[in-house]
Amino acid sequence: MQDLEPYFNWRNLYASESDPNSPFFGDEYSEFYYVEKIYDHYIHPQWDNMGSSTLFLKIIFADYEDGYAFIELIGEWNDTLYNDVMFLKREIADRLILAGINKFILIGENVLNFHASDDCYYEEWIEDCEDGWVALLNFREHVLTEFRQANVSRYFVQDGEVSEAAWRTYRPLQLFQKIESQVIQRVS
Repeated sequence: MQDLEPYFNWRNLYASESDPNSPFFGDEYSEFYYVEKIYDHYIHPQWDNMGSSTLFLKIIFADYEDGYAFIELIGEWNDTLYNDVMFLKREIADRLILAGINKFILIGENVLNFHASDDCYYEEWIEDCEDGWVALLNFREHVLTEFRQANVSRYFVQDGEVSEAAWRTYRPLQLFQKIESQVIQRVS
């Protein structure tokens, strides 16, 4: 796990530690000192800790004018033991919503599994995203199945082209427009 870095090809366009609206504004990162762990596995020092011991993230792009953010995740999404959605909602989403973000794209190819609890924070998140949405991009099929079985998948835009986009081949605005057009098609 220590070799899995957050996506870095958009770093010339956005860095969360340089964004005054980011919860990670002013943070400094090491390339050499591994401190954070998921269970007994060290993770790359570029990942951000939102307060959970099993789920870490990186805001890889945010556009406050158009109201969207890309957030890459790593680890185990465990609402049962650690209430990870609470940390994601309170520490990240709430702050970004206050700054004008109402469309969230969660990139989950490094999310290994999901353990459910109740859906209160998911419902609250969607209610707070007035005219917005939360899309799941590149989550593993078994994790999407776990979301469906827990009945929280209804709070996310997922499946089809949204969850299978070769997202690294796009620039942020292009990818956002592609996902947004699919969201609009589903709503229509």
